[in-house]
Amino acid sequence: MRIAEVKPNSDCTLQIVAEDGRVGIFDVTPYLELEAFADLKNKDAFAKVINGGYFIEWDCGADLSADTIEAHLTEKYRIIANRIFALVWWLRGASSFPCG
Repeated sequence: MRIAEVKPNSDCTLQIVAEDGRVGIFDVTPYLELEAFADLKNKDAFAKVINGGYFIEWDCGADLSADTIEAHLTEKYRIIANRIFALVWWLRGASSFPCG
């Protein structure tokens, strides 16, 4: 998974948008008891998350891989552009899909 966007939330979770369209929540709370993540108990420090694409990191040196995030991501929904396109095409009354 490659991370397209990351947004910190006030409850120590991160909203993650993956390049494949998945959108979900990753809970950082269990990691806050680890020494490397202790500084992130400060909300201002937590909010300064940096997206590295295949990882996220903070100024304190704490980081999480995209694989770890993917394994524990609570998926909210998936953005599927081609399905939206197909639905719009169908709603307009097209008799055949343009791609076969």
